[in-house]
Amino acid sequence: MGFKMGIVGLPNVGKSTLFNALTKTAAAQAANFPFCTIEPNVGDVAVPDPRLDKLAAIAGSKQIIPTRMTFVDIAGLVKGASKGEGLGNQFLANIREVDAIAHVLRCFEDGDVTHVEGRVDPVADAETIETELMIADMESIEKRLQNLSRKIRGGEKEAVQQDRLLRAALAALENGQPARTVAVDDEDAKAWKALQLLTTKKILYVCNVDEASAATGNEHSAKVAEMAAAQGAGAVVISAQIEEEISQLEPEEAEMFLSEMGLDEAGLDRLIRAGYDLLRLETYFTVGPKEARAWTIRKGTAAPQAAGVIHGDFERGFIRAETIAYDDYIAGNGETGAKEAGKMRVEGKTYIVQDGDVMHFLFNA
Repeated sequence: MGFKMGIVGLPNVGKSTLFNALTKTAAAQAANFPFCTIEPNVGDVAVPDPRLDKLAAIAGSKQIIPTRMTFVDIAGLVKGASKGEGLGNQFLANIREVDAIAHVLRCFEDGDVTHVEGRVDPVADAETIETELMIADMESIEKRLQNLSRKIRGGEKEAVQQDRLLRAALAALENGQPARTVAVDDEDAKAWKALQLLTTKKILYVCNVDEASAATGNEHSAKVAEMAAAQGAGAVVISAQIEEEISQLEPEEAEMFLSEMGLDEAGLDRLIRAGYDLLRLETYFTVGPKEARAWTIRKGTAAPQAAGVIHGDFERGFIRAETIAYDDYIAGNGETGAKEAGKMRVEGKTYIVQDGDVMHFLFNA
C-alpha cells in the first residue's frame, strides 16, 4: 500500500517545477527503484528509508524494494474553478481520486514570475483554493440530497445514513468550515469516506521559497506554518528550484550541494515524510536473501491486515507473525542474532504492527 498525493496550486507558484523535480529524481534512482509514469502528470517515487538499506546489507538481500508514493500533478486552479473556469472540472475530478493534497504556495518574491492575482500572499492563495473546493462540495451535496429523498421515503438505511452525513458536512461548509472539521463516529467512517467530498482531504502546505530561504524559511512560510497549525494541517518548506537542480546531480554531488546550502536532506524527502505523518502511515519490513522490502500500512493496523497488504491469502489464512523490532534486528546483526538474544516474538491476530517491525507471516493457503 502506497498512497496518492495530488499536487495543487494556483498558476506560477512552482507546482510543475516541483513535480518535474520529483519525476527526474525518480527516473535517476537505481534499477532497484523503478520509476513508472502512468500518465504525463502521474509519477511513482520511491519512499526514502535508510533503514531498508541497513536491513538489506545485513541480510545480503539481492534486491531492495522500497514502498511507493504516487504524485499527481493536478491542473492549475483559478478563481471560479468550481464554476468550470480554467480546467476547473478536470481539477475537481482529479482531487477526488487522491488521499491527500500537497498545496504548493508561492512564498518567494520574483518580479519575472507573475502571480495570477498580482501579489504574493500564500495565505490568501490557500483560501482561494479552499473556497473553490468548499463551493464545489456544497453544490455536490445539494444535488445529492435531492437524489436521496426518494430513497429515504423508501426506507433505505444507507440513504438515511448518507443524508445525515451530507447534512452535517453541509452545515460545516455553510459555516465557512471544510468538511474535514466534522467529527465522524467509527461506525460512520466508511460511509463518510465513500462520500468523496473534496474538503475531507487532508492538506499538506508546501511553502515554495527562494534558494536563500530553503534552510530557514521566510516571513511568508512562517505565516503558512501558523495557518497550518491552526487548521491541524501539515506544512513543509521546500525550494522547488533547488530540488530541480538536485534531481539532475549524482548522489554524491547532490549531498555536497545540499551541505553547501545548509540543508541536511532534500526537501522532497521531507515532503514525503510529512505526507506519511499527515496520513498516519508507517512502514514494516520483510527481509531475506532474495529481497528486502518495505510495506506501508496505516498506524493501528493489526497483523492479519498488515499481511493482507502483501497478499489477500496472507490475511485470510493468517496463523501468526514472527516479529523482530528494527533496533533488535540491527543489534543482533540479523534474524539469527535477534533470535539468540530472545528478541523474536510470535504475535497473533490482535497484534498491532509497529513502525519498523521486521515480519515473517505464517498462513494457511
